[in-house]
Amino acid sequence: MEPELIRKAIGGDAQAFGQLIEIHYDFIHATAWKWTRSRADAEDIAQDVCVRLGSAIRSFRGEGRFRTWLYALVLNAVRDLARKAVRERRKTEEWSQDPAMHADGTQEDDMQEIWTAVQTLSPKQRDAVMLVYSEGFDHGEAAEILGCSEPTVSWHLHEARKRLKIILGREVA
Repeated sequence: MEPELIRKAIGGDAQAFGQLIEIHYDFIHATAWKWTRSRADAEDIAQDVCVRLGSAIRSFRGEGRFRTWLYALVLNAVRDLARKAVRERRKTEEWSQDPAMHADGTQEDDMQEIWTAVQTLSPKQRDAVMLVYSEGFDHGEAAEILGCSEPTVSWHLHEARKRLKIILGREVA
C-alpha cells in the first residue's frame, strides 16, 4: 500500500500525499524531538519537513526505504534549525557586546532605544537591519529575500549605521 501511495504522491496526487503525511507525521515529529529535545523545535521542524516533502518527494527514487530517506530529510531540517540558531546567537552577541551600544551600562534601555530608532529608518535600511541583526540572516540570504544584490544589502546596512549614529548620537554596531 505505501509504495502505491508514494508513487501517486510523486505523480502529484494530493490525497496520496496527505495520507503519507498522516502515516509518517508522528515519526517525523518524534525524530525531530530526539535530535532537539525541544517540543517547540520538533513541531517547527515537523511542519517544515511536511512542507519540504511536497517538492522533495519527486526526488525519491525508491532505491532505499522511504522511511530512511525521510529520516535524512528530517535530520537536514534539524541541522538547518541549529545553523539558524547559531547565526541568531552570533548576531545577538555582536550587538549586545559592542561597548558603543552600552556606553552608560543600561543594556536593555539601549537595545530598546536602538530598535525604536531602527523603525525610523527608510524601509530598505530597516528591512536590511531587521533581516541581518534581528533574524540572523547573512548578507547573501538577506539579499535573496529583499530581491537585490549582496553589496546592496551591505550598503543599506552601512547607511543605516550612519543614520542611527545621527539619531542616537553615538556609534552602533
